[in-house]
Amino acid sequence: MQYVKLGRTDVSVSRCCLGTMTWGSQNTEAEAHEQMDYALGRGVTFWDTAEMYASPPNPETQGRTESYIGTWLNKTGQRDKIVLASKVAGQGGVFGGLSWLREDGAFTRQTKVQIDEAVEKSLKRLQTDYIDLYQLHWPDRPVRTFGGMVYKDYTPEFEAFEAILEALDAHVKKGNLRHVGVSNETPWGVMRFLAESDKRGLPRMASIQNAYHLVNRTFETGLAEIAMREQVGLLAYSPLAQGQLTGKYLDGALPEGSRKALYNRMQRYEGPRAETAIRSYVDLANQVGWDPAQLALKFCDSKPFVTATIIGATSMAQLKTAIDAFDLEWTEELDKAVDALHVQQPSPCP
Repeated sequence: MQYVKLGRTDVSVSRCCLGTMTWGSQNTEAEAHEQMDYALGRGVTFWDTAEMYASPPNPETQGRTESYIGTWLNKTGQRDKIVLASKVAGQGGVFGGLSWLREDGAFTRQTKVQIDEAVEKSLKRLQTDYIDLYQLHWPDRPVRTFGGMVYKDYTPEFEAFEAILEALDAHVKKGNLRHVGVSNETPWGVMRFLAESDKRGLPRMASIQNAYHLVNRTFETGLAEIAMREQVGLLAYSPLAQGQLTGKYLDGALPEGSRKALYNRMQRYEGPRAETAIRSYVDLANQVGWDPAQLALKFCDSKPFVTATIIGATSMAQLKTAIDAFDLEWTEELDKAVDALHVQQPSPCP
Protein backbone atom coordinates (compact mmCIF):
# COMPACT_ATOMS: atom_id res chain seq x y z
CA MET A 1 0.00 0.00 0.00
CA GLN A 2 1.25 3.46 -0.91
CA TYR A 3 0.75 6.54 1.30
CA VAL A 4 0.66 10.24 0.42
CA LYS A 5 0.12 13.52 2.23
CA LEU A 6 -3.40 14.89 2.52
CA GLY A 7 -3.28 18.29 0.81
CA ARG A 8 -0.77 20.59 2.49
CA THR A 9 -1.20 18.86 5.85
CA ASP A 10 1.29 16.58 7.57
CA VAL A 11 -1.24 13.72 7.60
CA SER A 12 -0.36 10.61 5.56
CA VAL A 13 -3.24 8.66 4.05
CA SER A 14 -3.38 5.39 2.16
CA ARG A 15 -3.96 5.70 -1.59
CA CYS A 16 -6.85 3.29 -1.10
CA CYS A 17 -9.65 4.77 1.01
CA LEU A 18 -12.28 2.52 2.58
CA GLY A 19 -15.78 3.67 1.66
CA THR A 20 -18.55 2.78 4.10
CA MET A 21 -21.91 3.94 2.77
CA THR A 22 -23.41 0.44 2.44
CA TRP A 23 -22.91 -0.34 6.12
CA GLY A 24 -26.33 -0.24 7.69
CA SER A 25 -28.25 -0.76 4.47
CA GLN A 26 -26.61 -3.61 2.53
CA ASN A 27 -24.18 -4.65 5.27
CA THR A 28 -24.75 -5.63 8.89
CA GLU A 29 -22.68 -4.36 11.79
CA ALA A 30 -20.76 -7.64 11.94
CA GLU A 31 -19.97 -7.42 8.22
CA ALA A 32 -18.84 -3.82 8.62
CA HIS A 33 -16.50 -4.83 11.45
CA GLU A 34 -15.09 -7.64 9.31
CA GLN A 35 -14.39 -5.19 6.51
CA MET A 36 -12.65 -2.77 8.87
CA ASP A 37 -10.50 -5.55 10.33
CA TYR A 38 -9.43 -6.75 6.90
CA ALA A 39 -8.85 -3.30 5.39
CA LEU A 40 -6.64 -2.17 8.25
CA GLY A 41 -4.72 -5.43 8.04
CA ARG A 42 -4.02 -4.63 4.38
CA GLY A 43 -2.74 -1.15 5.21
CA VAL A 44 -5.89 0.78 4.31
CA THR A 45 -5.70 3.46 6.98
CA PHE A 46 -7.96 6.10 5.39
CA TRP A 47 -11.71 5.61 5.94
CA ASP A 48 -14.58 7.77 4.70
CA THR A 49 -18.12 8.11 6.02
CA ALA A 50 -20.86 10.77 6.41
CA GLU A 51 -23.58 11.83 8.80
CA MET A 52 -26.15 10.90 6.15
CA TYR A 53 -25.04 7.28 5.64
CA ALA A 54 -26.18 4.55 5.18
CA SER A 55 -27.03 5.18 1.53
CA PRO A 56 -29.54 5.74 0.03
CA PRO A 57 -30.53 8.44 2.52
CA ASN A 58 -33.54 7.82 4.72
CA PRO A 59 -34.38 8.49 8.38
CA GLU A 60 -34.37 4.79 9.31
CA THR A 61 -30.71 4.20 8.44
CA GLN A 62 -29.25 7.71 8.90
CA GLY A 63 -26.23 7.67 11.20
CA ARG A 64 -26.04 3.89 11.27
CA THR A 65 -22.75 3.77 9.35
CA GLU A 66 -20.99 6.10 11.76
CA SER A 67 -22.39 4.08 14.66
CA TYR A 68 -20.92 0.86 13.25
CA ILE A 69 -17.53 2.54 12.97
CA GLY A 70 -17.92 3.79 16.51
CA THR A 71 -18.56 0.34 17.93
CA TRP A 72 -15.52 -0.99 16.06
CA LEU A 73 -13.34 1.81 17.45
CA ASN A 74 -14.63 1.15 20.95
CA LYS A 75 -14.06 -2.60 20.61
CA THR A 76 -10.58 -2.46 19.10
CA GLY A 77 -9.08 0.69 20.61
CA GLN A 78 -7.36 1.39 17.30
CA ARG A 79 -8.49 4.97 16.69
CA ASP A 80 -4.87 6.09 16.36
CA LYS A 81 -4.30 3.66 13.47
CA ILE A 82 -6.73 5.30 11.05
CA VAL A 83 -7.39 8.65 9.38
CA LEU A 84 -11.14 9.09 9.69
CA ALA A 85 -13.17 11.32 7.38
CA SER A 86 -16.83 12.27 7.66
CA LYS A 87 -19.17 14.83 6.09
CA VAL A 88 -21.91 17.33 6.87
CA ALA A 89 -24.88 17.57 4.52
CA GLY A 90 -25.26 20.53 2.19
CA GLN A 91 -28.33 22.46 1.14
CA GLY A 92 -31.18 20.02 1.59
CA GLY A 93 -33.16 20.85 -1.52
CA VAL A 94 -30.97 18.40 -3.43
CA PHE A 95 -32.62 15.53 -1.54
CA GLY A 96 -35.99 17.04 -0.78
CA GLY A 97 -34.94 18.85 2.38
CA LEU A 98 -33.50 16.11 4.63
CA SER A 99 -35.34 17.73 7.54
CA TRP A 100 -35.08 14.48 9.51
CA LEU A 101 -31.33 15.09 9.90
CA ARG A 102 -31.84 18.06 12.22
CA GLU A 103 -33.42 18.27 15.67
CA ASP A 104 -35.58 21.26 14.72
CA GLY A 105 -36.77 19.71 11.45
CA ALA A 106 -35.13 22.39 9.32
CA PHE A 107 -33.91 21.72 5.80
CA THR A 108 -30.19 21.03 5.93
CA ARG A 109 -27.84 23.98 5.45
CA GLN A 110 -24.23 24.67 6.29
CA THR A 111 -24.93 27.30 8.91
CA LYS A 112 -22.95 27.51 12.14
CA VAL A 113 -25.86 26.10 14.13
CA GLN A 114 -26.26 23.12 11.83
CA ILE A 115 -22.53 22.44 11.53
CA ASP A 116 -22.27 22.50 15.33
CA GLU A 117 -25.10 19.98 15.63
CA ALA A 118 -23.74 17.74 12.89
CA VAL A 119 -20.19 17.65 14.30
CA GLU A 120 -21.30 16.83 17.83
CA LYS A 121 -23.64 14.06 16.68
CA SER A 122 -21.01 12.50 14.42
CA LEU A 123 -18.45 12.51 17.23
CA LYS A 124 -20.92 10.79 19.53
CA ARG A 125 -21.85 8.12 16.98
CA LEU A 126 -18.21 7.53 16.04
CA GLN A 127 -17.23 7.32 19.72
CA THR A 128 -14.20 9.52 19.14
CA ASP A 129 -12.97 12.93 20.28
CA TYR A 130 -11.92 14.09 16.82
CA ILE A 131 -12.46 13.66 13.09
CA ASP A 132 -9.33 13.87 10.94
CA LEU A 133 -11.04 15.23 7.82
CA TYR A 134 -14.46 16.89 7.89
CA GLN A 135 -15.99 17.53 4.49
CA LEU A 136 -18.88 19.55 3.14
CA HIS A 137 -20.84 16.71 1.52
CA TRP A 138 -22.14 19.00 -1.20
CA PRO A 139 -22.35 22.79 -1.45
CA ASP A 140 -24.69 25.06 0.44
CA ARG A 141 -25.36 26.53 -2.99
CA PRO A 142 -28.10 24.83 -5.05
CA VAL A 143 -25.72 23.90 -7.87
CA ARG A 144 -26.17 20.78 -9.94
CA THR A 145 -23.71 18.41 -8.30
CA PHE A 146 -24.92 14.84 -8.81
CA GLY A 147 -24.72 14.31 -12.55
CA GLY A 148 -25.46 16.30 -15.68
CA MET A 149 -23.51 18.56 -18.00
CA VAL A 150 -25.89 21.52 -18.37
CA TYR A 151 -25.42 24.60 -16.20
CA LYS A 152 -28.50 26.11 -14.58
CA ASP A 153 -28.10 29.34 -12.66
CA TYR A 154 -29.35 29.47 -9.10
CA THR A 155 -30.49 31.90 -6.45
CA PRO A 156 -27.59 33.60 -4.66
CA GLU A 157 -29.18 32.77 -1.30
CA PHE A 158 -26.53 30.60 0.29
CA GLU A 159 -24.28 30.63 3.32
CA ALA A 160 -21.20 32.76 2.71
CA PHE A 161 -17.94 30.90 2.17
CA GLU A 162 -16.24 32.72 5.03
CA ALA A 163 -19.14 31.96 7.40
CA ILE A 164 -18.85 28.24 6.69
CA LEU A 165 -15.10 28.34 7.25
CA GLU A 166 -15.53 30.26 10.50
CA ALA A 167 -18.00 27.66 11.75
CA LEU A 168 -15.55 24.87 10.91
CA ASP A 169 -12.67 26.83 12.42
CA ALA A 170 -14.38 26.90 15.80
CA HIS A 171 -14.28 23.10 15.86
CA VAL A 172 -10.71 22.98 14.62
CA LYS A 173 -9.69 25.22 17.51
CA LYS A 174 -11.60 22.99 19.94
CA GLY A 175 -9.80 19.94 18.60
CA ASN A 176 -12.97 18.29 17.29
CA LEU A 177 -11.80 18.57 13.67
CA ARG A 178 -8.25 18.37 12.40
CA HIS A 179 -8.67 19.25 8.72
CA VAL A 180 -11.48 20.18 6.35
CA GLY A 181 -12.42 19.45 2.77
CA VAL A 182 -15.13 19.81 0.15
CA SER A 183 -17.13 17.32 -1.88
CA ASN A 184 -19.21 17.51 -5.05
CA GLU A 185 -17.77 21.00 -5.50
CA THR A 186 -17.12 23.15 -8.56
CA PRO A 187 -13.88 24.89 -9.60
CA TRP A 188 -15.36 28.25 -8.59
CA GLY A 189 -16.40 26.91 -5.20
CA VAL A 190 -12.99 25.44 -4.43
CA MET A 191 -11.19 28.65 -5.37
CA ARG A 192 -13.58 30.81 -3.34
CA PHE A 193 -12.95 28.70 -0.25
CA LEU A 194 -9.18 28.93 -0.79
CA ALA A 195 -9.36 32.68 -1.29
CA GLU A 196 -11.26 33.17 1.98
CA SER A 197 -8.84 30.89 3.83
CA ASP A 198 -5.85 32.87 2.58
CA LYS A 199 -7.49 36.21 3.26
CA ARG A 200 -8.77 35.46 6.77
CA GLY A 201 -6.38 32.84 8.11
CA LEU A 202 -9.13 30.23 8.25
CA PRO A 203 -8.80 26.44 7.75
CA ARG A 204 -7.72 25.51 4.24
CA MET A 205 -9.54 22.88 2.21
CA ALA A 206 -7.23 19.86 2.08
CA SER A 207 -9.17 17.74 -0.38
CA ILE A 208 -12.10 17.50 -2.77
CA GLN A 209 -14.26 14.38 -2.97
CA ASN A 210 -15.93 14.22 -6.37
CA ALA A 211 -17.07 11.45 -8.70
CA TYR A 212 -14.27 10.32 -10.98
CA HIS A 213 -14.05 7.17 -13.08
CA LEU A 214 -13.52 5.86 -16.60
CA VAL A 215 -16.92 7.06 -17.79
CA ASN A 216 -16.79 10.38 -15.95
CA ARG A 217 -13.55 12.32 -16.40
CA THR A 218 -15.13 15.76 -16.10
CA PHE A 219 -12.89 16.45 -13.09
CA GLU A 220 -10.00 16.78 -15.51
CA THR A 221 -11.53 19.94 -16.98
CA GLY A 222 -10.85 22.69 -14.45
CA LEU A 223 -10.60 20.85 -11.16
CA ALA A 224 -7.55 18.69 -11.91
CA GLU A 225 -5.36 21.75 -12.38
CA ILE A 226 -6.61 23.18 -9.09
CA ALA A 227 -5.94 19.88 -7.35
CA MET A 228 -2.35 19.88 -8.60
CA ARG A 229 -1.44 23.55 -8.23
CA GLU A 230 -3.28 24.21 -4.96
CA GLN A 231 -2.64 20.79 -3.39
CA VAL A 232 -6.34 20.06 -2.91
CA GLY A 233 -6.16 16.42 -3.95
CA LEU A 234 -9.07 14.43 -5.30
CA LEU A 235 -10.69 11.71 -3.23
CA ALA A 236 -12.26 9.87 -6.14
CA TYR A 237 -15.67 8.43 -5.29
CA SER A 238 -17.69 5.94 -7.30
CA PRO A 239 -14.58 4.72 -9.17
CA LEU A 240 -16.60 1.74 -10.45
CA ALA A 241 -19.56 3.93 -11.47
CA GLN A 242 -21.63 2.17 -8.78
CA GLY A 243 -20.61 -1.22 -10.10
CA GLN A 244 -21.28 -0.52 -13.76
CA LEU A 245 -17.60 -0.78 -14.70
CA THR A 246 -17.44 -4.35 -13.39
CA GLY A 247 -19.66 -5.27 -16.34
CA LYS A 248 -22.24 -6.93 -14.13
CA TYR A 249 -25.12 -4.86 -15.53
CA LEU A 250 -24.30 -5.27 -19.22
CA ASP A 251 -27.01 -6.54 -21.58
CA GLY A 252 -29.74 -5.78 -19.07
CA ALA A 253 -28.41 -8.04 -16.34
CA LEU A 254 -29.75 -7.34 -12.85
CA PRO A 255 -27.84 -9.35 -10.23
CA GLU A 256 -29.81 -10.20 -7.12
CA GLY A 257 -28.81 -8.04 -4.17
CA SER A 258 -27.08 -5.40 -6.33
CA ARG A 259 -27.69 -1.71 -5.67
CA LYS A 260 -29.61 -1.38 -8.92
CA ALA A 261 -31.88 -4.28 -7.99
CA LEU A 262 -32.41 -2.95 -4.48
CA TYR A 263 -32.75 0.79 -5.05
CA ASN A 264 -33.01 1.57 -8.78
CA ARG A 265 -30.90 4.72 -8.37
CA MET A 266 -28.44 4.17 -11.22
CA GLN A 267 -29.74 6.73 -13.71
CA ARG A 268 -26.55 8.79 -13.47
CA TYR A 269 -24.73 5.86 -15.08
CA GLU A 270 -27.29 4.87 -17.70
CA GLY A 271 -27.37 7.83 -20.12
CA PRO A 272 -26.82 7.78 -23.89
CA ARG A 273 -23.60 6.03 -24.93
CA ALA A 274 -23.06 4.73 -21.39
CA GLU A 275 -23.33 1.01 -22.10
CA THR A 276 -21.19 1.27 -25.22
CA ALA A 277 -18.45 3.01 -23.24
CA ILE A 278 -18.69 0.66 -20.27
CA ARG A 279 -18.46 -2.37 -22.55
CA SER A 280 -15.34 -0.97 -24.21
CA TYR A 281 -13.51 -0.74 -20.86
CA VAL A 282 -14.67 -4.20 -19.78
CA ASP A 283 -13.43 -5.56 -23.11
CA LEU A 284 -10.08 -3.80 -22.64
CA ALA A 285 -9.69 -5.36 -19.20
CA ASN A 286 -10.41 -8.79 -20.60
CA GLN A 287 -7.89 -8.25 -23.41
CA VAL A 288 -5.07 -7.47 -20.99
CA GLY A 289 -6.09 -10.14 -18.49
CA TRP A 290 -7.25 -7.82 -15.72
CA ASP A 291 -10.41 -7.89 -13.67
CA PRO A 292 -12.59 -5.03 -15.03
CA ALA A 293 -13.04 -3.64 -11.52
CA GLN A 294 -9.29 -3.57 -10.98
CA LEU A 295 -8.69 -1.78 -14.29
CA ALA A 296 -11.18 0.92 -13.26
CA LEU A 297 -9.67 1.33 -9.79
CA LYS A 298 -6.06 1.39 -10.95
CA PHE A 299 -6.94 3.97 -13.59
CA CYS A 300 -7.97 6.35 -10.81
CA ASP A 301 -4.95 5.45 -8.69
CA SER A 302 -2.62 6.28 -11.59
CA LYS A 303 -3.60 9.94 -11.76
CA PRO A 304 -1.27 12.48 -10.11
CA PHE A 305 -4.17 14.71 -9.00
CA VAL A 306 -5.79 11.84 -7.07
CA THR A 307 -4.88 11.60 -3.40
CA ALA A 308 -6.98 8.50 -2.74
CA THR A 309 -9.52 6.32 -4.50
CA ILE A 310 -12.56 5.40 -2.42
CA ILE A 311 -13.54 1.76 -2.69
CA GLY A 312 -16.80 0.21 -1.54
CA ALA A 313 -17.80 -3.42 -1.14
CA THR A 314 -20.72 -5.43 0.11
CA SER A 315 -18.83 -8.74 0.22
CA MET A 316 -15.38 -9.72 1.42
CA ALA A 317 -14.57 -11.07 -2.03
CA GLN A 318 -15.30 -7.65 -3.55
CA LEU A 319 -13.20 -5.94 -0.86
CA LYS A 320 -10.20 -8.19 -1.50
CA THR A 321 -10.43 -7.67 -5.26
CA ALA A 322 -10.61 -3.91 -4.80
CA ILE A 323 -7.62 -3.66 -2.45
CA ASP A 324 -5.58 -5.99 -4.66
CA ALA A 325 -5.99 -3.50 -7.52
CA PHE A 326 -3.63 -1.08 -5.79
CA ASP A 327 -0.77 -3.57 -6.09
CA LEU A 328 -1.04 -3.69 -9.90
CA GLU A 329 1.27 -1.74 -12.20
CA TRP A 330 -0.27 0.83 -14.52
CA THR A 331 1.57 1.18 -17.81
CA GLU A 332 1.87 3.81 -20.52
CA GLU A 333 0.27 1.35 -22.93
CA LEU A 334 -2.78 1.01 -20.68
CA ASP A 335 -2.99 4.77 -20.37
CA LYS A 336 -2.97 5.21 -24.14
CA ALA A 337 -5.59 2.49 -24.61
CA VAL A 338 -7.91 4.06 -22.02
CA ASP A 339 -7.47 7.54 -23.51
CA ALA A 340 -8.27 6.22 -27.00
CA LEU A 341 -11.56 4.79 -25.72
CA HIS A 342 -12.31 8.00 -23.85
CA VAL A 343 -11.96 10.06 -27.04
CA GLN A 344 -14.55 7.83 -28.70
CA GLN A 345 -17.06 8.09 -25.82
CA PRO A 346 -16.07 11.07 -23.59
CA SER A 347 -17.60 11.08 -20.10
CA PRO A 348 -21.07 9.65 -20.87
CA CYS A 349 -21.87 9.34 -17.15
CA PRO A 350 -21.11 12.75 -15.58
